Amino acid sequence: MAKAGKIINDPVHGFITIPPGLIQDVVDHPYFQRLRRIKQLGLTDLVYPGAHHTRFHHAIGAMHLMGLAIETLREKGHSISKEEEEGARLAVLLHDVGHGPFSHALESSILQGVPHEMLSLAFMERLNFLFGHRLNLAIAIFKGEYHRPFFNQLVSGQLDIDRMDYLRRDCFFTGVAEGSISAERILKMIDISGDELVVEEKAIYSVENFLSSRRLMYWQVYLHKTTVSAEEMVIQLMRRARFLMDGGVRLTMPPALVPFFERSFGLPDFLSDPSHLNAFSMLDDYDIWYCIKNWVSHPDFVLSFLARGLMDRRLLKVRISAESVDAQSLEELRKAYEIDLGISAEDVTYLVFEKEVSNSAYISGGNRINVKYRNGEILDLSQTTDLPNINGMTTVVKKYIVCQPKTISLQTFAGK
Repeated sequence: MAKAGKIINDPVHGFITIPPGLIQDVVDHPYFQRLRRIKQLGLTDLVYPGAHHTRFHHAIGAMHLMGLAIETLREKGHSISKEEEEGARLAVLLHDVGHGPFSHALESSILQGVPHEMLSLAFMERLNFLFGHRLNLAIAIFKGEYHRPFFNQLVSGQLDIDRMDYLRRDCFFTGVAEGSISAERILKMIDISGDELVVEEKAIYSVENFLSSRRLMYWQVYLHKTTVSAEEMVIQLMRRARFLMDGGVRLTMPPALVPFFERSFGLPDFLSDPSHLNAFSMLDDYDIWYCIKNWVSHPDFVLSFLARGLMDRRLLKVRISAESVDAQSLEELRKAYEIDLGISAEDVTYLVFEKEVSNSAYISGGNRINVKYRNGEILDLSQTTDLPNINGMTTVVKKYIVCQPKTISLQTFAGK
């Protein structure tokens, strides 16, 4: 007897139907269910307490929006088969399945040199094998190899389904209403020209709002100074743990995490054995919190300092500037903390460091947003005369963040 479809009551999009068959089987698989245990915004809940939504929420929402996009394109006379719809919905459903604990924060800390996009593809290919090669079309769309490129543009582009869901969802759960967008309105005004994705001329103001919202969300949420501090602390914590284990120090950690600290995987090496992927699929946010809680009382000062700071929300102090701090000033700052904390020059690098962050709402070029005018002309969004602010959105803005402990004796020095 065939399974019935499932209906989820999503706080952002309302009722979402998970179609019976392959999509539901993929959702029910442990690889995908793991996303329930990985928060969408990592440690952002230390700034916005409501930000406890997960990668699972986001992936289901993106699959739903893909269905709305395909419905719109069919209404405009474009032929899209059931197989193509299923492939597109699976591609966006699984686009983030390769994320590890704390999402982007630990992307290069646990499995070095293997980006989450490559892991997502590895999970998709493994699922394809397990489900009798029924994900071939989804993988082709995900990789941009399908002969109708608009499907890939809906999955991964500058006006894609992924961004439409996470912007609206992140606004909802953080309470940052200024970043809110109307994904449904934008999706009603998409079209296809020459198998490329375009938006109708009347959509340009909605698209401008979409880009403005994205820029605002990056500075106010994703790159918020406190979020950056917390994420850098957990990165430095994992770096310190790896250093200690390389030196023969035994650390308490979940069994699933041990292999990733006992050896370094290269991409070909990691992908050559399905057991490596299965081991990674056992990791989630809870494993890292297990480590943090256990390392609070570890005799190593740096490890315990960072772990205690994360547990009690005693985060590193942050200073932001438009220019990078010069090497001499950073060295002087570190030297002062060596004396103040009584630690070595090597140890202080885990606690005093500079981080560069950048943000750009729109980069014109190959992966662009195309606007279709009533006369049939198609222009890059940056060429439209109705959006005088678009040039500002194409500028890459960089900021430099110096992180350092909060200590009474260095308050004057830190503020100069």
